[in-house]
Amino acid sequence: MWLIARYSNGCGKGRIPLPEAVRNALVRWYIGQGARADEEAGIMLVQQARIGEKWIACDCLPPGEPPPILTPAFLSEAETYYLRRLTSTDRPEHQPDCPFFREQATNRITEVWTQESPAEPPAGYFEVLRPAPEKLAQRPEEDSTDDRTRQASIPRLARLLWRLLALSGLNRCLPPSFDTAERSIKTEFRVLSVAAGKVEIAPGIELGRAFWTHAQALHSRRMYARLRELARGWPRGHAPQAFLALFAQDVRGSTIYVPGSDPVVLANRVQSPSIRGNQIKGPYLTIVVAGEYPEAHGYAPLRAYAQPIFSGKRFVPVDSEFERAVLRELIKLQWTFDRIGIDLTIEKPVFDTLTPIGACRPDFILELRSRETGEIRSIIVEAMGSTDETYLAAKAVTHPRMAQIGPLVCVSPADVETGRIGAIVRRAAGA
Repeated sequence: MWLIARYSNGCGKGRIPLPEAVRNALVRWYIGQGARADEEAGIMLVQQARIGEKWIACDCLPPGEPPPILTPAFLSEAETYYLRRLTSTDRPEHQPDCPFFREQATNRITEVWTQESPAEPPAGYFEVLRPAPEKLAQRPEEDSTDDRTRQASIPRLARLLWRLLALSGLNRCLPPSFDTAERSIKTEFRVLSVAAGKVEIAPGIELGRAFWTHAQALHSRRMYARLRELARGWPRGHAPQAFLALFAQDVRGSTIYVPGSDPVVLANRVQSPSIRGNQIKGPYLTIVVAGEYPEAHGYAPLRAYAQPIFSGKRFVPVDSEFERAVLRELIKLQWTFDRIGIDLTIEKPVFDTLTPIGACRPDFILELRSRETGEIRSIIVEAMGSTDETYLAAKAVTHPRMAQIGPLVCVSPADVETGRIGAIVRRAAGA
């Protein structure tokens, strides 16, 4: 086996042969027959390959043929190194008797989590990173040939951001008579920062002590200095970590583009509900977690989640472009109701609500209160922006549950285009 230059085919000059002892240790660990010393040798190899921008070429094919290639990778969520096979059509396969051979997966979908995926508040402390020894993944016990039905869970970082939004009340639009303060990005972040002081990252350490809302804190390394200071007294069993909430107009790959600042580049791809089939434009409220990064020998921004929001003046989360359009119409409707003496509060639920017949998460919950009589009514608004069969089947299950909360109305893109949203809600409210 050899270390080779990244993006090369593994042939020609410049290959660095792996010492036989290192090769054997790597194979023993990968097939599950190694000791801790073999794992440590493998970790050292993978670290050095990543730092030196090298790939690993396998020697299972005859001399002179382009070798199968393994790329060293680090999965920060599990604090684990692993070897990833390059499997494009112009890359050779390992021999069937090679330890690194695996059947190719077909029709692979890497992430399948949707608005209908169950969302519960995150348990425990406001933390993402966990203390764990560095590990090197072994060969999977079973080869996967078709994982089209695999479901992905909602990232913990997403649920932590939603927890902050719920604590701060930023997922609610208050009636005009209550919402008297001038809205701006500055005031939204101020409210978010106050909420950060109410939760703990670890025992005795409030999130507010390691929480920033401007990219300059990262670029100036002030964030790392503060984290090093806090780490000296960080409780056992918890990993030092800090959080950064940023307003962004665009997110691509592992880069967050922040207005008025240099981009923030992460060690991993930014996660977001904006995916193929559900492209959601900015703006986004992103949350970044920084912690120890083995290869940097220090701290680095490791992961991020980008939540699409209504606007820079309202950090209300949205799950689609159509939801953003519906929310815009509902905010206009607040003024209509205000003129006839009714306070309309709009809530975008971020977690599931339990009903007698099961859990659900409506798109919007409207609360109408008469200033004259004090009567309160709730209305559920579902933004039906898709005709996909799977989407409609999921809604057919959850809509009866939503009806347990209050009268349910469904609105379509045609309702937005023709300005019918107001009339639909007024009819449901009996106004």
